[in-house]
Amino acid sequence: MKSYDWIVIGGGITGSSLGYELAKKGYSVLLLEKDAIPDNATYYSYGGLAYWSGTTPLTRQLCQEGIEIHRQLSAELEADTEFRELDLVLTIAADNDPQTVLDSYAQFAITPTLLNVKEACELEPLLNPNAIASVLRLPHGHVHPQKTAQSYQQAMVRAGGEIKIAKVLEPIVLDRHVKGVKTAEQNYYAANTVVCAGGLSRFLLKTAGISVPNYFTLAQLIMTPPTDIELRTLVMPAVQKRFDIEAQTNPSSDCPSILDSGAIQFRDRSFCIGQISQVTSSPEAKADAVTGEARIRKGIGIIIPSLQNIPGTWHSCLVAFNNNSIALVGAIENFKGIYLFSGFTSTFVFAPPLARRFANWVAGEEDEIISQLQQFVISSSTDRPI
Repeated sequence: MKSYDWIVIGGGITGSSLGYELAKKGYSVLLLEKDAIPDNATYYSYGGLAYWSGTTPLTRQLCQEGIEIHRQLSAELEADTEFRELDLVLTIAADNDPQTVLDSYAQFAITPTLLNVKEACELEPLLNPNAIASVLRLPHGHVHPQKTAQSYQQAMVRAGGEIKIAKVLEPIVLDRHVKGVKTAEQNYYAANTVVCAGGLSRFLLKTAGISVPNYFTLAQLIMTPPTDIELRTLVMPAVQKRFDIEAQTNPSSDCPSILDSGAIQFRDRSFCIGQISQVTSSPEAKADAVTGEARIRKGIGIIIPSLQNIPGTWHSCLVAFNNNSIALVGAIENFKGIYLFSGFTSTFVFAPPLARRFANWVAGEEDEIISQLQQFVISSSTDRPI
């Protein structure tokens, strides 16, 4: 039976970018994706590139590397990722103090510009002037999430990689050595396996007796068909509650859902409107579609009234995160042949440069950033015999 150098689990932006970079280095790569039609966090992402958001030398370097990669990525992958640079508008609620909110952004690599209500509505005419005290304006990048992942996959195949649609059930483990993965159809074998399964990564690893600090939220949003309404910017709240719940001491415990109202319009004029987030302990958790859609529509209607009743379809998906680092990247402690590439913040800006660095690192090149992130990939055995 054929054996690969690398099995990559997950066809979102993390798995697709990493599969491409590994194949480009000459490794034989098999990418396994559970759905023929994607139903993951990448598919339902805004596709934003927050290259302004670095707060440390490490994150500022990765932000710069990430935006530089995206500016050249369509040419490199020979496919259109729909990259563009646009303004990010961070809305400040009418009952918040604008200067206090602005001060909270002082640590970022690029300082936002504070705009009054009149200036904000000139920049983004769809904003409701009665709902905001002001906005923060930042330079931002944007790609089409699904097309970017597909472009990476197509380039990976041209470099010799393979893609199969198969749901991974569990890793194949012998004496703490991962030999490959088991799917419903058959087993696949490889010298190395890397888990890029987003919100499912935690539970997939647990089937092999591996516990890692990789968590997830259940996100809800609305996707629309193309429309005549035109949004000039990417709109999000300046104070985002999602980051607070992700910073919890025990982020695997269930908690009430929160709403961060925002919207992005893609180049084909369709919208992604969101987002409700809820930390939950089960990947099988289900959200109520009727309640969730009504809540999202009410929230966006306050900020951008013209989007409240726009035709669209409610969706939910798992979104991976960790509360220690920008990502969990590296070899899993106490096991051989198994790696993790998940739990990202600012996934679309950080994943491409870290995928490139990871591929160089496993090829034998020293990489200080991967070494720093490696320390957060701390595992412990569960009670499952292996």
